[in-house]
Amino acid sequence: MASSLREKQATALKRMLNFNAPLTKATVAEPQWKVLVYDRFGQDIISPLVTVKELRDLGVTLHLNLHTDRDPIPDVPAIYFVMPTDDNIQRICRDFQNGLYESYYLNFISAVSRQKLEDIASAAVQSGTVQQVSKVVDQYLNFISLEDDLFTLRHQDREPVSYYAINRGDVKDSEIEATMDIIVDSLFSVFVTLGTVPIIRCPRGNAAEMVSEKLDKKLRENLRDTRNSLFAAEATPGQFSFQRPLLVVLDRNLDLATMLHHTWTYQALTHDVLDLRLNRVEIEEVVEEGAHSPSRKPRTKKKTYDMGNKDNFWVTQKGSPFPQVAEGVQEALDKYRAEEDEVKKLKAAMGLQGEDDAAISMLSDHTARLTSAVSSLPELLEKKRLIDMHTNIATALLEHIKHRKLDTYFEMEEKMMSKSTLSQSLMDIISDPEAGKPEDKVRLFIIALICGPPMSEAEIDQYCVALQASNCDLAAVQYVRRWKSYSKITATPSMYAGGGVSSTSMFTNLLSKGSSFVMEGVKNLVVKSHKLPTTRIVDALMELKSLQDVDDFRYFDPKMLRADSSNLPRNKSPFQEAFVFMVGGGNYIEYQNLMDYVRAKAPVSQKKIVYGCSDLANATLFLKQLAQLGKEI
Repeated sequence: MASSLREKQATALKRMLNFNAPLTKATVAEPQWKVLVYDRFGQDIISPLVTVKELRDLGVTLHLNLHTDRDPIPDVPAIYFVMPTDDNIQRICRDFQNGLYESYYLNFISAVSRQKLEDIASAAVQSGTVQQVSKVVDQYLNFISLEDDLFTLRHQDREPVSYYAINRGDVKDSEIEATMDIIVDSLFSVFVTLGTVPIIRCPRGNAAEMVSEKLDKKLRENLRDTRNSLFAAEATPGQFSFQRPLLVVLDRNLDLATMLHHTWTYQALTHDVLDLRLNRVEIEEVVEEGAHSPSRKPRTKKKTYDMGNKDNFWVTQKGSPFPQVAEGVQEALDKYRAEEDEVKKLKAAMGLQGEDDAAISMLSDHTARLTSAVSSLPELLEKKRLIDMHTNIATALLEHIKHRKLDTYFEMEEKMMSKSTLSQSLMDIISDPEAGKPEDKVRLFIIALICGPPMSEAEIDQYCVALQASNCDLAAVQYVRRWKSYSKITATPSMYAGGGVSSTSMFTNLLSKGSSFVMEGVKNLVVKSHKLPTTRIVDALMELKSLQDVDDFRYFDPKMLRADSSNLPRNKSPFQEAFVFMVGGGNYIEYQNLMDYVRAKAPVSQKKIVYGCSDLANATLFLKQLAQLGKEI
């Protein structure tokens, strides 16, 4: 299969750091030293893809933010990786005037306008640095790859593309246009990086349709300009080029419940509870000193962990339910201890006394084993580091689960979404002071509003009184009530079909092994596979199924000479590859659901789905946006 979006973006970045020339053996062995200057967007794009060590291997001795005070380094070339904004351009022009570097390689994250190029040129002429400006390149890398099949548009400065920005009551047309342009520019970058032109499908009458129309126009204009087309390589027949990918653009309003859903899988839990950002998670750990005196609070220090695709445990377990992850960590720990014992035994054997035959024969036998043990030591240490990391993260998650009763919330929400009967009444949980934070109760109630049985206004008011008594902020609830009355979307019984959970015997092997996880009181919930609304729509569009929700979807093919208004799908064979893009924020629950769908299909057909969203918002952030909208009603 063709290399993933993440790999292609990483390759493009490494090429850029080699002065936009392909990496050769010579440059890898002896790279030229250079300085990397980036802005906040550049930093967010580089950090999940290239480690500091890899930067050093590529010859980057210093990496700095464009808007910090930088000292002149007159005999070193500088590679800039920034957005073409007015502030950035002005700062680059100041660098020219101050003669900071030997030469300048300007790489813009998305296309720079003619006007700004002229500004740079005139600044170079005025400061006499025309000779030093070696290259100006549009990189079209305006998106953040977090996994092989997951990308997002913004991390810092994400407000312009958030759910709040798109759904504000007093939003001006010009602001919506600007937001749509940011999204389209990034999606355009994704497909330029991939070198393919997708077929676009989207629902009517919302932000997703605006994005699709603009993207279709932008791709069409680029394809028509054959001399400068960024998709020239498309013409050459290559691997898989006979079948184009499908791009499904969806609007967040299709499914608000999933954004607030309490989750049970490892990666989504880490995002919801520990605020996983750009594959990095920060945990407060107790430092032992002072812990023995009960009066003093134990000192804590923050520790940051990177979760990458080189970490095998993370790759295999990120979509697993939490109990399974805890078992996995325990098994890995036991396996590691066994390997460590092996090395210790060898050490003991090497301390043999005397020169008798037995000792010598044992020594020769052990030498081979010792050699292999020594060579596996770095690997063992790395294993130990990863096991420790996952132990700490899982322990932190477990604390939250117990403290906030997250298993109860998850079970109840799954039952609501799958329309099965609840074992405990909604009012009980809302009025239970022990059950979770106020925010958890609001999330549960909003899901009940959207997915549960219809409630009368009087019932809703009754619940609101109970929520208020539990110190809950009701602004988000007010917004969802209004949204529900306006939106045509009602959660039909089939929308979250087939979900639900079953509780199995309590973590048997965790409890029997005297594990490091104290799991008492936490339910071992097994999630039944089910499709969220997004996955159902993608399935229908990829398999060309007739589904009431998608019958009215628009169809764009930027390669067609005329944009025909008939919108009738032309292709008759199912799609093998799809990109799903959520306007207004996405999350790991939806991403994981799509990955589970691909895995379930694997025995029959090899599907490939990449999930993207304007920003990855966890439930806390999304609830804040809903509350902000609620306050403005």
